[in-house]
Amino acid sequence: MSAESNAWRYCGSQIKLWRTEAGIDREILAKEAGYGCEYVKSMENGRRKPTLRLLQVADQLCGAGGKIVAAQEYLKPEAHPQRSQEYMALERDAIGISSYEPLLIPGLLQTSEYARVLMGAGSPLLDDEIIEERVAGRLKRQEALFERKSVMFSFVLYEAALRSQLGGSEVMRGQLQQLLKWGELRNVSIQVLPVGRECGVALGGPIVLLETPDHEHYAYVEAPQTGALYADPIRVSALTQRHGMIRVYALSVVESVEFIREVAEAL
Repeated sequence: MSAESNAWRYCGSQIKLWRTEAGIDREILAKEAGYGCEYVKSMENGRRKPTLRLLQVADQLCGAGGKIVAAQEYLKPEAHPQRSQEYMALERDAIGISSYEPLLIPGLLQTSEYARVLMGAGSPLLDDEIIEERVAGRLKRQEALFERKSVMFSFVLYEAALRSQLGGSEVMRGQLQQLLKWGELRNVSIQVLPVGRECGVALGGPIVLLETPDHEHYAYVEAPQTGALYADPIRVSALTQRHGMIRVYALSVVESVEFIREVAEAL
């Protein structure tokens, strides 16, 4: 069960406990909040996320003095999916990050428009609040690119990621132009692996390599609905060698700038 689901259950149970102790029937709470009784029941039982409206009405009816409404802070969507949170914690303090992405623009380089379209097209569908929270979280991560000048960020993108047309020509043109701007930073390198120059391992999926301030090395790989963070030296070494082989076949940084510019102009 996710942390989000646990928060729903705990918050819902608190509403029920306060309501019961105050001697208020669920029907009364539902009527005051403008909801159906079954809808309120599902929130009290943690099957649905308790709404701010229900928290406010319950707080007032039960005389909780703000204690029920305070739960709203713990009901906010998480900025990152549960599967990637361990990696995100390491990324915040990393002294070096190297990434290869075959199909998508890496999260650290995405524009808000690109990220919003990508998250909005996921399956199962996310509600708008979760999408906006995760877009904000993704943009927050990007601050490291220009705030942490001593950290080297290296990206290799397969050509398919540049030509996906995700969100249409306007979104992709803006995204490619943003890549060119990121590439101007002295601690950011962006390389393109063109179709026709790829080696077999380039089709095996994305890779992120990370070094911590204590010079520990990790590798992170992600697939739909799952992600794996490796610390085992043998696995990290194998993925590092794979990444190195991919980079050998990629265009230089200078060549990649021209390649990205040409793709953007053709949109």
